[in-house]
This record gives sequence, structure tokens and C-alpha cells, in this order.
Amino acid sequence: MKLNHAVLLKMTEQTLTGSQITMSAQLSKAQRDGWSPYLAGALVGLLAILSVYLTTVYMGKSNYLGASTTFVRAAGLVFQNFDAAHVAQNAYYAKEKVKIDWQFLLIIGIFFGALLSAVTDKSFKLEGVPPVWQQRFGSSVIKKAIFAFFGGIVAMIGARLADGCPSGHGLSGMMQLSVSSFVAMAMFFGFGALVAHFMYTRGA
Repeated sequence: MKLNHAVLLKMTEQTLTGSQITMSAQLSKAQRDGWSPYLAGALVGLLAILSVYLTTVYMGKSNYLGASTTFVRAAGLVFQNFDAAHVAQNAYYAKEKVKIDWQFLLIIGIFFGALLSAVTDKSFKLEGVPPVWQQRFGSSVIKKAIFAFFGGIVAMIGARLADGCPSGHGLSGMMQLSVSSFVAMAMFFGFGALVAHFMYTRGA
């Protein structure tokens, strides 16, 4: 079913207008006490709606927010410098289409947006080892980096096997009431909580 662009645009405008006063108050509060998770969630929700609308209008196809696919494409771009023929013939890279697109730029923007948010609410600080990690595993930066590196590998493999990360399933999938996304998010948070409990409390 094709989206009615006029109706969708009107709904988006009404949502923005209805949220303007509340968000203005929340923005003022963010400067004093840090960013409200409710404000941040509302802004991400509006971003998800706008992404669908704009990609439908300008690209002719609805595209939804996601993150993990961009890292696959980034790896493909790196490998192209060493073995372009392998990347071109690889079925997985062919499926994911190695390219720089709007989601690629979104991931870059997330870094700078997070930095700007931390600076504006005065919570920014350089921290080699988080306190909760230090209490459990010590103050070694190298040890923390090794765990983070291999943890990132496991998380990325899981996200690709699930065909989406918490951004893709949690934002884009759940906004479409996708059953697989609800299951995926339950797995993400459920097993995340179990692993955190195992690492930070067991044997402490």
C-alpha cells in the first residue's frame, strides 16, 4: 500500500507542533540536569518517522533507521583497497551493497551528536575505564580494550545473524509492529541482562 504523502506530512507537522512546547521545556532542563531519556526517545521517534517519509518521497522507497549494516559496508570499503575482486564476488557484500549512503552518514552523525549532547549538558569527560568495570576487573585499560574489542565482534555477529541491531529492530521494526523485532529485542535485552549479571555480580 502506497503512503499518502500529504497525509503523512500533515501528521508529521501536527506531531512536531504538539511536541514543541514540551520539548522546549525538556531542552532547557537538559542544560541543567542532563538529557531526559523521554526527550531523547521522542526525538529519535520523530527522526524515524521523518526518515521513512523523506526516503519515500525522494528515493521512491521507504528506508528505515538501522546501524549494523553500515559497519558491514564500512568493512567492505576497507577491504576493497586490498582485494576489490573478492569484495565484488562476495555474496554477502553483494547483498548488503557496499556504498556510502544516508545511513552511513547517520552513523557518523551519531558520534558527533553524542559528543555535542555530552558537551552541552556538561557530562563529557575522558574515561579510560568506567568505575563499574574498575570495581570488578581492575583499572587496566588494555584489559578493558581487549574485552571491548571481542565483545564488539560478538555483538556484530549476533546483530547480523538477527538481520538487525537494536536500532533496526528496536526503532524501525517495532514501529511497524514486526513480531520478529519484538522477539529480537527481548533476546537483546534479556541476554544482555544475564551477561551483565554474570560478569558484574557472580563471584564478586
